Amino acid sequence: MKTKILLVLVIAGFLVSCKQEKKLDNPDQLQQVLMSYFDGIKNIDLDEMNAVTTSDFVLFEDGKVWNNDSIYNFLKTMPPFTATYKFDNFNINIDIENGNMFYFNHMDGTMNDTTKFSYDWIESATFKKIDGEWKMNFLHSTVRK
Repeated sequence: MKTKILLVLVIAGFLVSCKQEKKLDNPDQLQQVLMSYFDGIKNIDLDEMNAVTTSDFVLFEDGKVWNNDSIYNFLKTMPPFTATYKFDNFNINIDIENGNMFYFNHMDGTMNDTTKFSYDWIESATFKKIDGEWKMNFLHSTVRK
């Protein structure tokens, strides 16, 4: 009888522990990483870009493969510019150590204080949690028509 009671308690304990859900992080954390990355782009700040991305980060855009160094070097060749990014229509999936999102990105810019331009993109990004901190490891950007 003691064996049956012990067996029932062990099974009950196992079932209770299996039903406990792990707490997922807030999706806003991934949005903040993305915003920080684009702040790094508009400020042409390689350290800021590197701070929120993995060491093997890549960007696919316009048929090219970029990393933070190549983006930074490209931005340094451009005339002085300002940029304002607006993100919307987020769809975010997040679990314990990985996350992904897709969204729309709109940029208004000014070059040489006179030439105004704007772009719209459809983008997706993936994220990894490294040492308790979210980092973007991939970004894909396509011009929105």
